[in-house]
Amino acid sequence: MGVRRLEDVVGVLNGVRGRLGEMLFERVAGPEGPAKRDRIHYSDGPRWFEPGSPITVVHGDASMFVGGIRALLVQTLHPAAMLAVHEHSGFRGDMWGRLHRTSEFLATTTFGTAEDAQRTVDIVRAIHRRVTGTMPDGSTYAASDPHLLRWVHVAEVDSFLRAYTVYGKNALDQAGRDTYVAQAGEVATRLGATGVPTTEAELDEAMAAFRPELRGTPEAREAVRFLLFRPPLPLPARAPYGVLVAAAVGLMPAWTRLPLRLPWLPVTERTVVRVLGTAATGTIRWAMTPPEAHAEAPGAPGVPTAPPVPAVEG
Repeated sequence: MGVRRLEDVVGVLNGVRGRLGEMLFERVAGPEGPAKRDRIHYSDGPRWFEPGSPITVVHGDASMFVGGIRALLVQTLHPAAMLAVHEHSGFRGDMWGRLHRTSEFLATTTFGTAEDAQRTVDIVRAIHRRVTGTMPDGSTYAASDPHLLRWVHVAEVDSFLRAYTVYGKNALDQAGRDTYVAQAGEVATRLGATGVPTTEAELDEAMAAFRPELRGTPEAREAVRFLLFRPPLPLPARAPYGVLVAAAVGLMPAWTRLPLRLPWLPVTERTVVRVLGTAATGTIRWAMTPPEAHAEAPGAPGVPTAPPVPAVEG
């Protein structure tokens, strides 16, 4: 292949990358995403976390797309958390709005200045104080409840870490995984959660401790059906989204399948689904990393921390 022909091919690929990246970024970050990204990544000031530390590595990776879907599925199993989402934000009418807010929250607290990060946490805590309601049995729930915040946090961090371990670009050793859990816990504590895990082993223990509280409710199963089978996406985007969903479902614990009525994937799911998931996250990582950004610090400004979680965060 001649030099000119090779340059033409590279130009086409870069054009495809740009269009894919812009489409994905707008879906995740919203129409004001570029301005928010510049403010978060390029504002001067100290950060809560050093560039290249485990939390910036995990939250800046394309595996967050898989981890975010898994986090949403896991979080629906807590009746109080699911009812709070169902009654106060809904998963149908404002799915993309919640995704934009959650993306911005994670990006700001992970990569933004300490001042911006604290301001974002303060705003979310104020929102939490207004999210209250009554369970069917007459008991009450509140988004500011430290125990409920702990559940949302544990489900997210477990999902993000598992997705990164399987689909992340560079593996974290045990010390790195423990540091990630501890760093993510710092943000959860600032939000008002208590007793958050600080190591991967403690994270596993926390997930197990919540098991007696978890069950599949009608609201949870409706949310799962909507997100798995009727996502508000244009037709061309549904096939790659389906691959990410399959990858997320493949990472779900076996005991969650029945209460959530999750589809049973083929026996070969651990091979076929993993290959497809790896290809999908690799494509997203490629599309959302501008050619000139390869030499920049991790997380700036590639994948804009994009988990579609139902977040009590906002």
